Amino acid sequence: QVQLVESGGGLVQPGGSLRLSCAASGSIFSINRMGWYRQAPGKQRESVATITSGGRANYADSVKGRFTISRDNAKNTVYLQMNSLKPEDTAVYYCSADLWVLPGPKYDNCWGRGTQVTVSS
Repeated sequence: QVQLVESGGGLVQPGGSLRLSCAASGSIFSINRMGWYRQAPGKQRESVATITSGGRANYADSVKGRFTISRDNAKNTVYLQMNSLKPEDTAVYYCSADLWVLPGPKYDNCWGRGTQVTVSS
């Protein structure tokens, strides 16, 4: 059983910053790609940023230059530093991981429950 737990969301004014964290725990053999996704009210879930185990990152065009994804492989944790936040960044942010789980190992994709980010004055 694997769990992903997000933290760091909250209310911030436009132009402000937040740092999200997501820690994976449980019967993990290894983690490949990790990523952050978001879903705003009435919209589909979209990819925000992903990062490979080797540290290669990809970003949605809407967040390039403002958000930075990073990971600590020793802690099975991925981060999302969000700067220059805009009202349109308001959404529930979800963490996801592609990983090998024990016993097996077996390849799986896991999601966290999400953390709310609200950008408003």
